[in-house]
Amino acid sequence: MRDRFVAQMIQRGVLKFGDFTLKSGRKSPYFFNLGSIDDGAGLALLGSAYARAIVDSGLPLPDVVFGPAYKGIPIAVATATALYAEHGRDVGVAYNRKEAKTHGEGGVLVGRAIRGRVLIVDDVMTAGTAVTEAVDIVRSAGGELSGVLVALDRQEAIEPGVTAVTRLAAQLGAPVFAIATLADVIAYLDTHGGYADSLERIRGYQRDFCVS
Repeated sequence: MRDRFVAQMIQRGVLKFGDFTLKSGRKSPYFFNLGSIDDGAGLALLGSAYARAIVDSGLPLPDVVFGPAYKGIPIAVATATALYAEHGRDVGVAYNRKEAKTHGEGGVLVGRAIRGRVLIVDDVMTAGTAVTEAVDIVRSAGGELSGVLVALDRQEAIEPGVTAVTRLAAQLGAPVFAIATLADVIAYLDTHGGYADSLERIRGYQRDFCVS
C-alpha cells in the first residue's frame, strides 16, 4: 500500500523533487503538497488511502473524522466517503473555519457535532504545530481524540532521536500515524529507475535532519 501511495503521489504531482524552501526556512530536496490534487479522481485515490490506513490501523472506528482548515477539509470528506463506499462504515465529518462566522449558525465548527471518538486527518507532519491546534479545537468542543492520521511523516528530528510524530503521540496520549514516511519515499525511489540524483540528495537530507 505504501509503495503504491508514493507512486500515486508522484504521478499526481503531490510529491515533487527539486529545491524547495519549507515554512521553517529549511531547504529541502523534496516537497509534498496535497493541494495539487484538484479533481475527483485524485480525491477518490486520496480518500481510499486514508480509509485503508484507518481500517488497517486496528483502531476503533471514529465517530467523526475532523479536517483542520483548509487542507484537512477535503481530506476529511474524501476519507469519510471512502470509508462508506469501500468499507461500509459510516462516520461523521466536521471541520473548522479560520475565522468565526458571525451570522447564520455562527461559530467556527461546521458539520457533525464533535462528540465521541474523533480522528484528525491532515496532509503532512513536520513539526506538528497545526495538528496541536486542531487537537485543542476537538477537545474544547467535547470530543475524545482517538488519533491523528497524516499522509506523510517527514520524520524530521525536533531533538536527537525524536520526531514530531513520536513526541506528539506521547503528549497527546493517542496514536499519531502516517500513510507513508520519508523512509517509504526513499525505498520507492531506490527500487524504481530515474531518480538517482533525487535519491542521493534526499538520503543526504535524511542523514542531516531526520530520524531514520
